[in-house]
Amino acid sequence: MTDCGCDKAKAELEEYLHRELSDEDFRDVSEHLEHCDDCTGEHLVGITMIVKMQKACQETAPDELRSAIMSKLS
Repeated sequence: MTDCGCDKAKAELEEYLHRELSDEDFRDVSEHLEHCDDCTGEHLVGITMIVKMQKACQETAPDELRSAIMSKLS
């Protein structure tokens, strides 16, 4: 493996976070993240955003709000 460099790591970070890269590209970005504080920081921001979005998508509206919206749609 070789270090892919910051440009490639940053360009492929979104796909890396969702495990949408080929195995080789995933390994290259992983290796780069082990040695680059700047890219590791961006990686941590990406992880934080994903976790926050997942939590937000699990929330449900209060029953009163749901009923009000459903009555408007009917």
